[in-house]
Amino acid sequence: MHLSAVLLHLAGATMLLLFAVHMVRTGMENAYGGALRSMLGTARGHSRAAAGGTAAAILLQSSTAVAMLACGFAMNGILTVPTGLALLLGADLGSALVVRVLSFDLGWLVPVCLFAGGVLHLKFSDRRMREIGRMVLGVGFVLLSLRLIGTATAPLRDGAMLPSLASYLAEDYVTAFLIGALFTWLIHSSVAAILMIATFAGQDLVPLEAAVPLVLGANLGGGLIAFWLSRGMPSAAQRIPVGNLLFRATASLTTLAVMETTMLPVAALGYGPADALVNFHVLFNAGLVLAGLPFVAFMTRIVSRLLPEAEMKAASDDPLRNRVTALDRSVITTPRLALASATRELLRMGELVELMVRPVMDMLRAGERVDITRVRDIDDAVNQAHTDIKLYLAEVNRGTMTSEEAARSIELTDFAINLEHAGDIIAKNLLVLAEERADKNWRFSNEGWSELVDLHAQVVENMHLSLNVLISQDPPSARQLMLEKERMREMARYTHDRHLRRLQSGTPESIETSGMHIEIARGLKEINSLLATVAYPILTRSGDLLTSRLVKTDHS
Repeated sequence: MHLSAVLLHLAGATMLLLFAVHMVRTGMENAYGGALRSMLGTARGHSRAAAGGTAAAILLQSSTAVAMLACGFAMNGILTVPTGLALLLGADLGSALVVRVLSFDLGWLVPVCLFAGGVLHLKFSDRRMREIGRMVLGVGFVLLSLRLIGTATAPLRDGAMLPSLASYLAEDYVTAFLIGALFTWLIHSSVAAILMIATFAGQDLVPLEAAVPLVLGANLGGGLIAFWLSRGMPSAAQRIPVGNLLFRATASLTTLAVMETTMLPVAALGYGPADALVNFHVLFNAGLVLAGLPFVAFMTRIVSRLLPEAEMKAASDDPLRNRVTALDRSVITTPRLALASATRELLRMGELVELMVRPVMDMLRAGERVDITRVRDIDDAVNQAHTDIKLYLAEVNRGTMTSEEAARSIELTDFAINLEHAGDIIAKNLLVLAEERADKNWRFSNEGWSELVDLHAQVVENMHLSLNVLISQDPPSARQLMLEKERMREMARYTHDRHLRRLQSGTPESIETSGMHIEIARGLKEINSLLATVAYPILTRSGDLLTSRLVKTDHS
């Protein structure tokens, strides 16, 4: 086979691997993103945070995705830097464990994953089942791509170019290290990079002497990805990936220096080169967790000096200080453009409400008055956006509009009212309950709290879906939003029934927080219902919405 054909096959297999890893991650985020965010956002204690980061990275098949979630929490003041650093150390170990699982000989699982994932994704109407199908398909494609990479690279063993390059890298650890870091950063996936290096080693294309520094470089490259993606964020968010990058750079360079003086017994870690290499990768990240956790506070001080407090404070004291309205008065006489402008501002309003929704459970669990006040202050911006949108659309309505434009204007006004109401529920109901809980030092039962966390995660997930529907006006997505509303109703009914049973059994925490539990569940359910209203006009036009939930009876 010509070299060009080999490279073409290798490029195709590599892209399939990247796409497959992306499929698994997006499927997990779409199906359980709210629960994952809730789990990471409530992580407390270095050991628990590291364990949570490991679990999240395994589920998402990406430590970078965990890093970006941690940056978002840090930017909103939900996650501290030490906890975030522990979270990312655990996430790197979770990513290594994913490589360990995927590197097993699972060729028999390819047709099983492709068939089962295809059935779940194509034949089920439930969104969560479809996303689970996407995840299973992604795993099948990962395994298939690894087989394709092995097949594509087989002819290279008979050539002279790659063995010569591999021999050179086996002698020049630094170059191999830099190539591994650069390659991982370029493809933006440490999982894919390590799997490819292990596959090359298993095909005897790259000797262990070259593969080990390549893997060390890939570990550094994995830290570079999150650092690069967070470069435009406020320093409050940048501190966590910067600290993680420093941890990984120190560990990988130290290990590389040891390799220069002493040959590490990597070959003894497995039955073959690929197996030994993957086990080395797992041990490296496990060792980094054990060695890094005691120095989390020290690393926090370092990144605090690199990214000073004054800069962080300016960015975080008021997350809305640089916010510019999207309401363009220059196009107010052109209804089509004016409605698009109003839609953009309504999206920003929805993002403000999301800023209020996200930390609600933290406020209810252990919120201080200053934190509760900070969240409540966002409601003023929500109210102002609501007023601005209504006045803007009222002025647009004075001009000449088509019937479709007039209907769209009413839809936007209605959703603005509902978002403002959702903000009021948080500010005037849920945050008041948080203050009451703090004053009386009440505690929820473990079971009851878990149910409320699940409800909150569902609201956050549906918040994203509702804002997507606002922009896309997509009937299938609108229908899915209504199905999620029904699911939320069932979850609220379930927690209500379970709470009553706990009251009957005499659980002290349930008795203490009885009224509060019911009110929180009712408030979250009402917020979710308000978000779902964005789907009503779309489904009404498509004929998918019933006018009444009452059973039709014949009164004749």
